[in-house]
Parts: sequence; C-alpha cells; structure tokens
Amino acid sequence: MRKLLIPLLFLLLLATPPARAQEINALVQVTAENVAITDRQLLQQMQNDMQTFLNNRPFTSQTYRPDERINCRVFIGINKIPENGLYEATARIITTRPVYGTGYETNLLSFADKSWVFRYTPQTPIDYSENAFVGNLSSLLSFYAYLIIGMDQDSFARLGGSPYYDRARNILNNAASQSSTNESDKGWKDTESNNRYWLLNNLQDPQLEAMRSGSYAYYRQGLDVFITKPDDARTSIFTALQGLQQAAIRRPGTLLARSFFTAKAEEIANIFRTTQDVQQKQQVVTMMSEVDPTNSAKYQALLK
Repeated sequence: MRKLLIPLLFLLLLATPPARAQEINALVQVTAENVAITDRQLLQQMQNDMQTFLNNRPFTSQTYRPDERINCRVFIGINKIPENGLYEATARIITTRPVYGTGYETNLLSFADKSWVFRYTPQTPIDYSENAFVGNLSSLLSFYAYLIIGMDQDSFARLGGSPYYDRARNILNNAASQSSTNESDKGWKDTESNNRYWLLNNLQDPQLEAMRSGSYAYYRQGLDVFITKPDDARTSIFTALQGLQQAAIRRPGTLLARSFFTAKAEEIANIFRTTQDVQQKQQVVTMMSEVDPTNSAKYQALLK
C-alpha cells in the first residue's frame, strides 16, 4: 500500500499549480485623530484587512519572488464619519524600489489622495471584481495596486507598466459610473486637478510619454549602475530629466511631474552633488529650477 501511495502523492504534486507570490508588500497604517472613535480595535481591524487585501491577493499573472515584491506604505487618516460604517479619509501612498547592488531604496511614488470615501464593517470581507464595481474600498486598494505595479514595471522596462495602467483605468471607469452605493468619491472624476483621475490620465497621456520612458533611464540605466559607472549613470539620469523637462513644458503644472519632484528632489540633488562635470551640474541646476521651482533652493545649493 505504501508503494502505491508514493506515486499517487507525486502525481498530485504535479497536478497542483505552483503557488504564485503576490506582487505587493504593503504596510498600512490607519489613524483617526480628527474624529471620535470609541472602539479602537475597529481601526486595527480595518488596518489589518486592508493590508491583507494588498499583500495576499495576486494582481497579475507574473511570478514574483518574495524578495521581488514591491514595498509600499499606505497612510490613511480618517477625517469624518458621516454615518455608521461610512468613512471619509485622506491617504498617502509611498512606494519604493531597491537600487541594484546597494541597500538603498528609492521612492517611486509619493502621492497624497485627499478623497477616500468608503464603507467598512469588520464582519464583511473586502471583496473585489475586476469587471464590476463591488465597493469603493476594494476599488481604491486595487487601483493603487495596479498603479504601483505599473510604475515599478516602467522602471525596469521602457513603458513596461502599460497593461497595469489599463487595468487601473478599468477600475476607475467602473467606480466613476457606479450608482449602487452612496460612496460618492470625486477622486474618480476630473473634477479636481490633483486627484487620482489625473494621475492615471497623465501616465496614459501620449504627450507625457517622455516621463514614463524617462523612468527606465532614471532607474534601470541610471541608479542601478551608479555604483559601478557613476558618470554613465548621471548621463542617463540627465537624459531622463531632459525628457521630463520637455513634457513639463508641454503640459505645465502636470500632476505626474509634481508627484515625481515631491519624491525625487533631494535624491536628484545628491546624485549631481559630487559630479566633476561643472557644465552638467550647471545645466541640472538651471533645468530643475525651471521645472521644479518649489525645490529650487536644493538645486541651487549644488553650485556652492
């Protein structure tokens, strides 16, 4: 009997599909400093459920090793509870990417979403369907999961994130047109200039493609080779910044550019601080002060 069981177990193992590691490694933090919540365990449960949704659900057919998962942090501050189980919040999404050959992680995205409206009850699982609106919370989490995966893919392959932005677009369209719940969330529509609608719109805008192709030059051809080839890395990063400048001139004040500079200004200054190419340093200062005047002081310090 034992001899028969061994081949049977082997066949069962062959028939079982290999486990697919999830893409996201998220840390979620929920706070409620501006509202009175008597049950603090509710916040902990909400936080755990969001984190489990992001970390345990596969969003693509890609195989990710545990060390390849994309690190991100989601900070959610509840501002208002209009009725029992309905929450209005602000969220900040920060996602990072390791730099090859170093222990350094660089920011890919740092974005404040000021319009999170969602229903949540501890006893109800966060359910999701890619082809239909189920609830705003699962739509929000899935939308950003695809955005995070897309931006990560853009950094490893030129325009590699396109299919994931398409899936984020599908979520956005379903959420914007839904009328089955009262989770009215203006972030899904073009009513404001700095919401998630415009962030995705910028990522899919052909006139801003240089920003996305520049992501590959900045990260894969730049930061990833900086330790071994610093001059080549700076040249690639400079080329990426030129493309970003052209796109910013074409579309002044674009949200994608502002989001990029929020995450990268300090890093860009550090990259060119030690260059021996005085002309390149001057060009960087001139260019960045033009397209990112908010952080002009950081760039001007390079010349001192």
